[in-house]
Amino acid sequence: MAKNVDIKSAPDRIAVIPFYGAAAISFLALCSLLTFFHSSLSLHYFNPQTLALAHCAALGWGTMIIFGAAYQLTPVITGNPLSSPVLAFVSFICLLLGTIFIVLSFLNFIISWHIILGGSLVVLASFMYLVNIWMSIPHRISSPIQTLFLISSALWLCVTTISGLLLAINLQHHFIPREHLELLKLHAHAGLAGWFLQLICGVSSKLIPMFLLGKTKNSYLLYWSHGLQNIGLVLFLIDGYKNGVRFSSIYFGITVAIGVIFWAIFLYTSYKARLRKKTDVLMKQSLFSFVILFIALGMMLFTFFNPSYKWASMYIMVVFLGWITGLILPQTFKTLPFIVWNITYKGMHGKAKIPMPKQLYNEKLTSIKFYLYLIGLFGLFIGLFFQIQTIIAISSYIWLILAIAYCYNVYKIILHKTNIS
Repeated sequence: MAKNVDIKSAPDRIAVIPFYGAAAISFLALCSLLTFFHSSLSLHYFNPQTLALAHCAALGWGTMIIFGAAYQLTPVITGNPLSSPVLAFVSFICLLLGTIFIVLSFLNFIISWHIILGGSLVVLASFMYLVNIWMSIPHRISSPIQTLFLISSALWLCVTTISGLLLAINLQHHFIPREHLELLKLHAHAGLAGWFLQLICGVSSKLIPMFLLGKTKNSYLLYWSHGLQNIGLVLFLIDGYKNGVRFSSIYFGITVAIGVIFWAIFLYTSYKARLRKKTDVLMKQSLFSFVILFIALGMMLFTFFNPSYKWASMYIMVVFLGWITGLILPQTFKTLPFIVWNITYKGMHGKAKIPMPKQLYNEKLTSIKFYLYLIGLFGLFIGLFFQIQTIIAISSYIWLILAIAYCYNVYKIILHKTNIS
């Protein structure tokens, strides 16, 4: 990675490191809550504990670390420095406080000014993120389709956070003339298919060919992917608001899925054309998360045929703990070590004996974490499918052990001191 990144354009520490640190703590909090409230996963998804878990995963874990990674990688994608590191840090404060207010409000099911304040802070953070990314785009864009994914995902994040705030207000004042649960489905999929999916598609289409040294000229596949994902999502939201989520909504889901297939074909052509034939463990783990993505898409389509709360809970679990977490766990250690290494040893390379980025963390622990991830994910899936509380409980503790190991490695990197010999 170091050879492909212009370290002079890397943003200040305050624009990146706090997000990684807070995301690690949020992941630990998420897995701790899972051990306490694992039985709520067997209930209808609209319950206080499941809503708290979902928002902790979506905001404190997924969005938090994506903000940090996006601020770091924006110069790589756009070829221009990040517009405002200070604005990035302010967005961190807003996102952190907003997430805390929202999760605690759902956990205690206190629908008052606390959740509205939390939602407002998250909306503010999302617009700060959008403005910062937008202002970082130069007149001449080196990676136009990746930049397009970056901007469209940021716009979808704003749509998601605004709709979430309106839903929170609607719980008190009931001013939206639609069934709340139907609106909740639209809000969730705007975030999943708009924010998370498009951001991951855009960034991965830049980074994976970079890591693998696999160049391809099939960028038209990404334009098709972007177009189909957005067309499918927009039609799903419009039809869902007018008529509710119904069986015919599956066609819009299929449209999005076809868009994802175009993106996957692009990555496959990059993989086949790679110069770096040996794929490291972290990259293999990242590619495995894309397999989980297609499983999640299949489950999404299946829920249209079998809309029971059990399948909905399994779908949510596979998306957040399977796909998103499965990508974050390895990619943290593809990006964070280099970020800290660059800050700590900037200007020293070649002048003194310094550690390499992969020496800043426990490399063996990353493999152990992957096995814990597989066991925990499979255990939750089996436990939820057969509704066996003992398996769900044991799996939740495996996730807690995984979170502790992840936090240890993340803070080992963040707290690294200069080591010159």
